Amino acid sequence: MKSITKSIAILIILSISLVGISQNTKISAEPKRAKGQTDVVGMSCTPIKNVRIGIIGLGNRGIDAVYRLPFIEGTEIKALCDIREKCVKESQKVLTKAGKPAADEYYGTADAWKKVCERDDIDLIYVCTQWDLHTPIAVYAMEHGKHVALEVPAALTMDECWQLVNTSEKTRKHCVMLENCCYDFFEMATLNMAQQGVFGELVHAEGAYIHDLRTLNFSPTYYYDQWRLKQNMKQTGDPYPTHGLGPVCQALNINYGDKMDYLVALGSKQFGMTEYAKAKFGENSKEAQQTYTLGDMNTTLIRTHNGKSILIQHDVTNPRPYDRHHILSGTKGYVQKYPQEGIALEPNAHNWLNSVQFDSMMKKYEHPIVKEVGELAKKVGGHGGMDFIMDYRLIYCLQNGLPVDMDVYDAATWSCLVPLSEYSVKNGSTSVKVPDFTRGAWNKRTGFKHAVK
Repeated sequence: MKSITKSIAILIILSISLVGISQNTKISAEPKRAKGQTDVVGMSCTPIKNVRIGIIGLGNRGIDAVYRLPFIEGTEIKALCDIREKCVKESQKVLTKAGKPAADEYYGTADAWKKVCERDDIDLIYVCTQWDLHTPIAVYAMEHGKHVALEVPAALTMDECWQLVNTSEKTRKHCVMLENCCYDFFEMATLNMAQQGVFGELVHAEGAYIHDLRTLNFSPTYYYDQWRLKQNMKQTGDPYPTHGLGPVCQALNINYGDKMDYLVALGSKQFGMTEYAKAKFGENSKEAQQTYTLGDMNTTLIRTHNGKSILIQHDVTNPRPYDRHHILSGTKGYVQKYPQEGIALEPNAHNWLNSVQFDSMMKKYEHPIVKEVGELAKKVGGHGGMDFIMDYRLIYCLQNGLPVDMDVYDAATWSCLVPLSEYSVKNGSTSVKVPDFTRGAWNKRTGFKHAVK
């Protein structure tokens, strides 16, 4: 009897394990390409001398793009779209002030963006809406013959990640996620250092998005219809991983000779939003009584195919200084940004380089793109200039028919942490396989590089 009972118990354990494996396999599935569909690794498209742009979503990020893009020669903003008429009119004023022709206006209906995508006089759709519209707009735009650039994250679900990949492959149109932190002056300098072997073989990297957003989340106007607050109510894991992840993925050559293998994610309980709401609105307020699903701190650990490790963190609900936690650690040295910028190198890696040595290194390894356009970027602005460099590189690649810096595989790979980290957290921090969105093409390229003519 004991033997039978024990056997039944083992079968139950095995069946539970198999269910977990089955679920894990499902979320990590890699659907086969449709017949005749091929990868877009290193894809070049016909050069576009004058890039005609439609901007969809004119809130905080969108109106800033309207300001920046006219500084780049060979761009023309043809259409402005937002559900709010006020945002469209304000953006139109920005264009007028820049001395540019007025753009056509689209507003008032939830699907006005479709009309922008359907126009035959637009080359690039630039998406700055709330997160849940990123993939639907990007897919529709590509299906209507447009290249697309979309804010982060590019997708919220695994299905959306694959929609982006498959649509880009089918239409042969670029799908670029607008990850501005890849163009920060420090991140670009440290990328240059890594590419030139300053740190030896990179072994480990870290990134984060730690930014106290409680006041903005509860603002009735900052995020349209409080969409980001609503995300906190329904989503856990790491909903916004790419600011810290993008730059370290480029340094580690993810999708350029290496790929993510698997991850585990651990999330704390939610404390910060409720505590803040009680203090601001009162113990019995609807804000204080609301359930917030997003844990305060999420930590995701990733192992790559080549044996490297990555740590990514997310916390937007506690009183902490802003921190992207940019770290590259190798066999010959180490570099970090936040809480301080610092470099440590062999043979004296127990100590930081002094300020003179540090400044010398930063000057020596200033990235060529920063040397080219950095001063203008500082004048135009956008998070210190990195937003402008991001736009400049996108337009440069389109105008010269070059492969883009961040392709659809990067968009999907970096964004897939959103659903995969949530799955891991909800399943006891289980290990989850990260799909290969290139479907075997990740090692066609040896090392990430910015394309130049």
